[in-house]
Amino acid sequence: MYEAVTRDIRVRVEPQYVEDQSSPDENHFFWSYTVTISNEGDEPMQLRSRLWRITNAIGITQEVRGPGVVGLTPTIAPGESFSYTSGCPLETPSGIMVGSYQMANSKGQLFDVAIPAFSLDSPFAQRSLN
Repeated sequence: MYEAVTRDIRVRVEPQYVEDQSSPDENHFFWSYTVTISNEGDEPMQLRSRLWRITNAIGITQEVRGPGVVGLTPTIAPGESFSYTSGCPLETPSGIMVGSYQMANSKGQLFDVAIPAFSLDSPFAQRSLN
């Protein structure tokens, strides 16, 4: 599990390789990832948009931007959490994702919340020690 905290918003990510949606012989690898966003502050926060940077094993980066997540722009009350699951295909057996959410507080002020970098590793990824 990967985790980051920005301004009392905790973001946890748990990626998982999805074997039955992958075709390694065709260079198609698929991961699901579950994100839990927890409001540890004292006012409601609304998730407005997302930005993902997805980098595959050969260094090609793709940016994905859009409103909300999985079609929702949830408001998260103090002490509450919101979870969702989404997916990511790659043409390589490993990669990395990192990003941010744009949130709004109860006064409408916007700020960015870090999504921690997390590794996408399949059983087919070559391991190397650095």
